[in-house]
Amino acid sequence: MKNDSTKSRFSRRGFLGVGSAALATVAGSLAVSGAIAQEGQQAAITRTDRSATDPGPSNSALDGQNQDSSWPPATDSKSLVQNFKYPFSFANKRTYEGGWSREVTVRELPVSKDLAGVNMRLTAGGVRELHWHTADEWAIVLYGSARITAIDREGKSFVAETKKNDLCYFPSGIPHSIQGLDPDGTEFMLVFDDGNFWSRRLSC
Repeated sequence: MKNDSTKSRFSRRGFLGVGSAALATVAGSLAVSGAIAQEGQQAAITRTDRSATDPGPSNSALDGQNQDSSWPPATDSKSLVQNFKYPFSFANKRTYEGGWSREVTVRELPVSKDLAGVNMRLTAGGVRELHWHTADEWAIVLYGSARITAIDREGKSFVAETKKNDLCYFPSGIPHSIQGLDPDGTEFMLVFDDGNFWSRRLSC
């Protein structure tokens, strides 16, 4: 019985050893095959496969930002992934006598439920008239200078002049206005903590 048990034990060890070696070999083969396939795909794109070329018009700037969309890797599952970016260049620009604005909200970027952004330009003397929002608002001056006016909850007014890289914060419900100053007004970015923010203009 002792000898039989020893033989049985050795045979199980041998089997496990052979099995592990086989698995390692298969895994190595798969890794090498994957690398060769990926290399081959890249070679096809860059050298021989005419179906993997794109001779027509293209947007090189956007393609460069989305390389995995232009030429997906072999591991791409092709599943639909929600869009996580929307450049202001895509936004509809609204022009006014005193400047322009363009915004990205949950309408343009459905995933952005908690953030919305507005890029605004005011010429010298151009004014974003007194208004308030149901969302908190942060602002950064990108260009030029502006005069900020706000009225707190006790009715006290606040006036300050801002320049490039200055930051401002307007809590929800606080009336405020922004005016572009000489020599060439201002441009700024606004961020709201509500993807579907709305504002209410105060009437005199």
